Amino acid sequence: MSEKIPDQVVYSEERGYYSKNLPYATNVGAPAIQTDDLVAWKKRGIHHVNKTFESQFKEIKAAYEKLMEDYHWNDLVYNARFSFEPVMGEIYHMYVDDFGSHFLSLIAPHEWKKEYVASFQLNSEKKWIVFRP
Repeated sequence: MSEKIPDQVVYSEERGYYSKNLPYATNVGAPAIQTDDLVAWKKRGIHHVNKTFESQFKEIKAAYEKLMEDYHWNDLVYNARFSFEPVMGEIYHMYVDDFGSHFLSLIAPHEWKKEYVASFQLNSEKKWIVFRP
């Protein structure tokens, strides 16, 4: 004879008995278990993460470009001709001589008629910083 199984009861083969302690309903009248539609959530997440990556990429790119500009100026100054030991914090001016070579001078651009390139200041790390008054 078939045993009548009450609502909210499921037979467990592991335990060998019917169990009433399930985290979900088992009768026909219970609400249907549906999975959430995660497509919209994933799209929002992907959009947010992509914006974050794009922002970080722009920051890194700007830092790289600044680094390359600093490298260019330091390379130019260290390869320029000068016959003095630069003092930290002093402002030096770079010019191009008649032969196309770069040289550093203490003479300001308004004091003579040489082809002016830029002004620089030596910092404590021996790095030349472009001086913009």
